[in-house]
Order: sequence, then structure tokens, then C-alpha cells
Amino acid sequence: MPFRRLVQAVDDWALLHPGIEVVAQIGSDPKFKPSAIQAFESAPPERYAELVKSSELVVAHAGMGSVLTALEFCKPMVLMPRRGALHETRNDHQMATLRWLSCKPGIYAAEDELSLKRALDLWCTIGLAPPAADAASNKSIRTLVQTLRTFIG
Repeated sequence: MPFRRLVQAVDDWALLHPGIEVVAQIGSDPKFKPSAIQAFESAPPERYAELVKSSELVVAHAGMGSVLTALEFCKPMVLMPRRGALHETRNDHQMATLRWLSCKPGIYAAEDELSLKRALDLWCTIGLAPPAADAASNKSIRTLVQTLRTFIG
């Protein structure tokens, strides 16, 4: 599903940082085409996983599929939730997810466009720590990801 508010914020940020390559899966939105990011509508799961694996940072909505894929490859994340009140989803479940995830290492909460751009500036300036740095944590994350993927389907 498209998430124009997120895509627009990242595109606006990328306009100010032309030396940084931004690749994005954005869904179908016939009324908006980003100008500063390399965007595509969708990718097969294996291609999406490869893009995440090769990335330095994952910026996404606060959906569990995106979170699990970033965790699988120990990538730092900036997450911005879809909002029910803005008709981006049916309710504010992503706000609850973001509140729960925001205290986890390597996950940076951005409740709105301004905080998203600030998190991207922070990453650009000093970097953001990944969710897991040692082998024991990585094994735990892989186990969690596999368990959740099996449960989800």
C-alpha cells in the first residue's frame, strides 16, 4: 500500500542530500511520483530482502513485515506509523507497535515527518546503531524472525 506522507518526507529529505542513494518500494500512487529517490511500486520478496540486506538503513512504516526483514539483516530502522485518523490505515495499531518497538535497540521512532527527517539527519551525521551487534543477539533475532514468519504464514 502506498504511504504518501512517508514517501514525500523521504523524497523531500533526499532532495537536500543528493549524494545519498535512496531506493524505495512505495506502492502504487498515481497522484504522486517522487523526484529525488529511486522508487518502484513493488518487488518480489527475494529482491526486497536483497535490497534490505545491502542497505545501511531501513526507513519504513511500523508494519511487522518491514520490521522483521530489517531485524533479519540487523539493519537500523527509522519507523513512521500509518495513522488511522489520516486514513492511511483502518486504526492506529501502528502507533501501538511503534510505542512498543521504540525502546528496542536499533529502532528509531518517528511519529511524524519532522521527526523522520531529524532521524535521517542524525543517521547522516553520526550513524544509527543496528538492532544487534553480537553473535548471540543475532542468533536470537534470527530465531524470533523465523518463529514470527512461521506464525504469520
